[in-house]
Amino acid sequence: MNTRVLTGITTTGTPHLGNYAGAIRPAVQASTQPGVDAFFFLADYHALIKCDDPARVARSRLEIAATWLAVGLDPERVTFYRQSDIPEIPELTWLLTCVTAKGLMNRAHAYKASVDQNVAKGVEPDDGVTMGLFSYPVLMAADIVMFNANKVPVGRDQIQHLEMARDIAQRFNHLYGREYFTLPEVVIEEDVATLPGLDGRKMSKSYNNTIPLFEGGASALRASVMRIVTDSRAPGEPKDAESSHLYTLYRAFATPEQSAGFRRQLEEGMGWGDAKQALYEHLEALLAPMREKYVGLMANPGRIEDILQAGATKARKMAAPFMQELREAVGLRNLSLSATAGKGAQGKKEKAKGARFVSFRDEDGGFRFRLLAADGEELLLSQRFADPKEAGALMRRLQSEPADTVLQATEQGYAALIDGVAVATAPAGAQGEPAAQLARTREALQSLSQE
Repeated sequence: MNTRVLTGITTTGTPHLGNYAGAIRPAVQASTQPGVDAFFFLADYHALIKCDDPARVARSRLEIAATWLAVGLDPERVTFYRQSDIPEIPELTWLLTCVTAKGLMNRAHAYKASVDQNVAKGVEPDDGVTMGLFSYPVLMAADIVMFNANKVPVGRDQIQHLEMARDIAQRFNHLYGREYFTLPEVVIEEDVATLPGLDGRKMSKSYNNTIPLFEGGASALRASVMRIVTDSRAPGEPKDAESSHLYTLYRAFATPEQSAGFRRQLEEGMGWGDAKQALYEHLEALLAPMREKYVGLMANPGRIEDILQAGATKARKMAAPFMQELREAVGLRNLSLSATAGKGAQGKKEKAKGARFVSFRDEDGGFRFRLLAADGEELLLSQRFADPKEAGALMRRLQSEPADTVLQATEQGYAALIDGVAVATAPAGAQGEPAAQLARTREALQSLSQE
């Protein structure tokens, strides 16, 4: 079975060295591995959240596409497309928006950072905050689950968004009673997921502290390297390699042997000027062949457009039928088929479904599970757990132990007891007589123990 890997870069600027190390390189490398089904996209809808300069967005789309192709992306082997060429993505974004709790979006780092900045300025907390910024994680979730990606290489600052994508996908699956979406896993290169820029902060266009990947040629690369901030230790004085941004950057693009040699030279007193020259020469040897390909592609944008259109066609062959399936799942069906939808195959399918446990993450970030009857009625709702493994273990205990022993009547209705502790209770507002509901819940739990 193939593993689907998906990644993209927002088209708001020129790719820099941090983009290459943190996202482009690991994703391209992964695409060459056996059993990998790789998806690459230009996140140009995301660009509209941060940039209102159309010329810059258009230029960035061209530069990023040329970059990926220049560094070794094989469009025959992977699915390479623009986000805006897949109309199913914004449609899926709306479906996901309708099942996403506002409280979850309130906790997004980008939104909270904007609010904190506004509070510090003494203005309204949401001043300048658009719905694009606020609901950015939902669009990102749609990008990922549209193609049911198994793994998503991202920078460390994007981990929260991957967790949100999982929460949103799991919520949709729960509401509509089927595993429509795969829950994605984050992939990070521990050593180089986030590279320092010229001033030591994370390399970012926002800080204007980036090192160019291809733009400006060798002269621009050298000029940027020479501007990297270092401490005041003089030539001949031992340097602390671990705290040096030069060493961090060198190590990200070197073999262990090369890194060890550079570290040894620093610790033996190599001057910062010589260290910067060594870093530049090492980077130039790596980037020069790829830069030559990049320049050729930038001179022929029609070739890039053809590649992207072919990728969009390939992607939509998967997205269009899946989106139709999702439309039907939420009730947006063809009217001529609606009368039979509940009586025909769909009805039989639901009838065949048995009692089941469903795990989920609540709005406060805790992990819970429900016991649902065959018809979808909620029979048990668990307590909140900080550890998802604990919740999973208790679900398994409930399935393995006698239902008559586990389920006990209480003043509030009934509860599931494990080692004398109530781990789940009757849901609030449960209909019917408590004794009848208790009997039904025992029957459902018993059916699970027999599977």
